[in-house]
This record gives sequence, structure tokens and C-alpha cells, in this order.
Amino acid sequence: MSATPGPAAGFRGATDRVLPSTRALSIVIIPFLLAAFVLLYFWPSADDTARLFAWRITPGFTSMMLAAVYLGGAYFFVRVTVERQWHRVAGGFVAVGSFATLMGIATILHWDKFIQTNVAFWVWSALYFVTPFLVFAVWLANRQIAGSPDVDDLLLTDGTAIGIGVFGIVAVGTCLFLFLLPRVAIAVWPWPLTELTARVVGAIFALGGAGLGAFTERRWSSARILFQVEGGMLLLIGIGVIRGVGDFDPARPLTWIFAAGFVALVGGSAVVYARMEASVAHGGWGPCVSAPNRSAT
Repeated sequence: MSATPGPAAGFRGATDRVLPSTRALSIVIIPFLLAAFVLLYFWPSADDTARLFAWRITPGFTSMMLAAVYLGGAYFFVRVTVERQWHRVAGGFVAVGSFATLMGIATILHWDKFIQTNVAFWVWSALYFVTPFLVFAVWLANRQIAGSPDVDDLLLTDGTAIGIGVFGIVAVGTCLFLFLLPRVAIAVWPWPLTELTARVVGAIFALGGAGLGAFTERRWSSARILFQVEGGMLLLIGIGVIRGVGDFDPARPLTWIFAAGFVALVGGSAVVYARMEASVAHGGWGPCVSAPNRSAT
């Protein structure tokens, strides 16, 4: 089935756009994310982070996991600067804003753990005390001009959308566990945590909350960039697991649950992405795709 413009296309084209303020914020954020990625992924040890970063991070895998998030964030904001349609990137903003908010709260709660003589600390503080407000502000502004779906939009099937949404629920639940009960998490988590790193890892899981959007937004064009961001982060985290395999405690059951969940997430995401892209390329409908949206007609 070939995709042809529907009656809603002109309406969406006029309203479903990324505002200049959103592009400007993205351009400002990108260099900081790239710098943090380089520092944490290539110099992840406790000594290196104490010398180069805002706080001493241990073990190295936590540094690499955070670095993977920063590079994924940089890619996301690059796409924001070039995308014309807001709905293609809208799903990431609440998740990013939540992540930044939790990082700011963690900074306040563990202020004494940060190395205030490092320039990186002041950059860190400025970002996480200001960015949450700006991210939510541009999200709200762009929502005012969000358009309706086109009649030719490819949609995720109910089962696929529910699966993505369930992952979002699990991610948010894990976030709350780590952030609100860090001492409990320390006793069972696959790799060593402090109360600060527990909350930081919890903030990372908050990004998975973007999956909740699949319950209400089933357009593949709205999920595609988020899948790309996720894929890049998972690849870097997987490499980090190999580099930091000694950081994991095989005697803890959660280590194996984490491993199984990671493999399932990688495999499931790859299958969905490949099938959806094949449907886009060939104009057909695979197991992950339902008929085009007709709600606008």
C-alpha cells in the first residue's frame, strides 16, 4: 500500500512544527552532552572522574552508562534541530525533563559529594538547575501548536504499543525504587552503588518513561527517533558491560534479571524497528504495523 497525502496533511504541516526556541535550546545543550560523553566513556575510572568531572564516580560501569545517556541525548537534540515536525521528537521531552529534574534533586541531596573546585561541577549545577525548567517550557510551548495525524501515518499495532508502554511502566517503577529507596537498592543491585549513584541510575531509568507515550501516540513517525536514541544508548551500555564486567556481582539474582531484561530489550527493540522500517520502505503491513490512521477523515 503506497502512502499518499491525506486531508490532514496540510493542516499538520502548518501547525506541527518545532519552534525556534526549541531549536535554540537544543543547540546550546548539545556541546555539554558531547563533552560529558567523552570524559565519562573514555576516562570512566574513579580517579579520572574525580579529576575531570563534577564528582567521583565508582565503579567505571556507572560512568559509562551515564556517558551512553549523554551521547543518546546529544543525538536526540541534534534531531530536534533539524526536524520540521514536532510530533517526531515530542515524545522525548517529558522523559528528558524528568531525568534533568531528578539529577538536579540528587545534586541538592548529595551536595557534599560533589567536587566544587572542579569547573565541571559548576557546569553540571548550572545545567541541572536550569535545564528542567527550559525543557518543560519549550515542551509546553510546542504542544500548543501540535497538529493532527495524517491519514497515511503508519501505526503500531495494539500489542506492540502495549508492549512498549509496559516497558515504560517497568522503567518508571525502577526509577522510583532507586531514587526513593537508595539504601535498599544498594543491597541488591547488580553493581556497586552509593546513595548518589543509586539516584543517578534511577534518573537514567526515568528516560524509559518515554515508552508510556505508546499508550496514546501510536504513530511510528513519533517513535522512530526515540528508538534510534535507545539503540545507540543500548549499544554503548553493552560495550560498557564488557569493559566493566568485573563490576557486576554474579551472586546477586538481580544481576541475571538485569542481563535477561537487557537482552530482551535489545532484541525486542531491534525486531520492532526492523519491521517498522521495512513497512515504511515497502509500503506493506508487518506484525508490528496496523492500517493507516483514518481518524482525520
